[in-house]
Amino acid sequence: MNPGPTRTGARLVREALECLPVGRTFGIPGVHNTEIYDELGQSSKITPILVTHEMSAAFMADAVSRTAAGEIGVMVTVPAAGITHALSGIGEAWLGGIPLLIITGGIRTDLRYRYQIHEIDQHVLLASLTKQTWKVSRHEEIVPAIFAAYRLAVSGRPGPVMVEIPVNVQLVKGEAGAVPACEPPVLPALTPEQEAQLDAAVELLVAARRPGLFVGWGAVDVVAETIAIADCLGAPVSTTLQGLSAFPAAHPLHAGMGFSRAAVPAAERAFAEIDALLAIGTRFAEIPTGSFGCRVPENLVHLDIDGEVLGRNFPAKVAIEGDARVLIPALRRRLEAAGIDAAARREAVAAEIARDKRSYRDEWLAIGSDRVNPLRFFDALRRALGDEAIVTIDDGNHTYLTAELFQVAGPRTVICPTDFNAMGYCVPAAIGAKLARPERRVVGIAGDGAFLMTGMELTTAASYGAGVVIFVFNDGELSQIAQGQEIPYNRKTCTVLGEVRLAGIAEATGAAYLVIENDAAIGAALDEAFKVADTGRPVVVDVRIDYRKRTRFTQGVVKTVLGRFPLRDRLRIVARAVGRRIVKPR
Repeated sequence: MNPGPTRTGARLVREALECLPVGRTFGIPGVHNTEIYDELGQSSKITPILVTHEMSAAFMADAVSRTAAGEIGVMVTVPAAGITHALSGIGEAWLGGIPLLIITGGIRTDLRYRYQIHEIDQHVLLASLTKQTWKVSRHEEIVPAIFAAYRLAVSGRPGPVMVEIPVNVQLVKGEAGAVPACEPPVLPALTPEQEAQLDAAVELLVAARRPGLFVGWGAVDVVAETIAIADCLGAPVSTTLQGLSAFPAAHPLHAGMGFSRAAVPAAERAFAEIDALLAIGTRFAEIPTGSFGCRVPENLVHLDIDGEVLGRNFPAKVAIEGDARVLIPALRRRLEAAGIDAAARREAVAAEIARDKRSYRDEWLAIGSDRVNPLRFFDALRRALGDEAIVTIDDGNHTYLTAELFQVAGPRTVICPTDFNAMGYCVPAAIGAKLARPERRVVGIAGDGAFLMTGMELTTAASYGAGVVIFVFNDGELSQIAQGQEIPYNRKTCTVLGEVRLAGIAEATGAAYLVIENDAAIGAALDEAFKVADTGRPVVVDVRIDYRKRTRFTQGVVKTVLGRFPLRDRLRIVARAVGRRIVKPR
């Protein structure tokens, strides 16, 4: 970038962003960033997107980073209220390891007056949710700060970063000074230590009688190599929730999400007797481990880009810190060179998984109802979508239905909130993904409660021609929690929703509205929904879902959590539930 003549701080922000892999920004203009928005409005490369709420801006930017490989999601927001509104999205990116670049305005620094509007210390506020924050005070600091923030956001374990530019620096002209080039991060070469660790991993895995693979989001960019390793070892593969698209569900060795008793039968049984586990890009967090209820063998090989997670929840015999894009191809080469003959094991494991998957499907297909059978819906949706289509999921019972019943096809095609577990993710994430990947079909799956949080953001979809289809699983409850209340409480306190007229929300936001009352209506509704969405108009599909059958995840987690209580408390909880069934509350 040529420093050239003096320029305003806002112009320097625009020029810096134009040097980065940025196609759009998300946010709301305000007193402290209108100059930046005026500059972005003149950019031929970057489109500023107006949202209805900054939480949605963060979720949209997060979705861009997850689905548009190489592009980073960017928020441009006002200080204080803009940041606090966005905290749920920033937190989701932080715990999910998703790069996010936040550009925020700041109060004037050229006045002696205090108590300006939005006057808070944003850096203290964001200290626990970002990798680093910057506050510039001079023009020559702007471009280097934005470049440094970008490099940090996408390096190591990715995450959010924030740069604050005071409004007075945005408005006035100043010298930019010598502006550095923004060199993209490059993948490091293997170190001698990593080479030795990989050799140890190969020795352990080759000697295993029944190895398994557990893959998370950190493996999403090495799917082909992970498949080759699984085939080489003849090993069943389980994914995390966030890593659903890190291994194709149609592969014969794919078992499911997790491998505890909160997993589907195929995964629980396939991993019941493993004597070695290769874990790639996962922290063994609460959800995929079924509330830490899984059995992890002593012979654990754990690879992750974040050294702090290695052996943190389960001790690792071989722990390797590094980027999966470097480590996994090297591990594949070593394993293939080892001359493993795992054909018989691979065939036996695949047959066992296929049998258990068929049996589990039969359970769901046997449900008779005048509402929508979840499996029949997901089967029809899979047929209607190409393998490149993107599915965004919200947080709730529908999350685990999707994880158990929807066949995920390719990498970065399913995204959802995980460890931060924020409701409201689905709709804005779908919009962000569609804007970033307009050539792909994008659908969202949300519960009715989650949809109420950000459903009005469909106004943004309509304004920018983002033809997303949002399937709202409508049962009138916050069902994931309501189901969890049934055993210990036999009551549903604050989990039954009031009347929700989804047709009215669709009309108010400019979206089309369709309803699926029962299984017979699924096919025609999907055809119509995609026909409308292909014109650039968002669609709300009211799915009258049958939630009577509990997911394995819900059943397994409840058992695991209750099992950890002392016997006396377990008996008390059970007795209370039984008593309330006998004596109905008035």
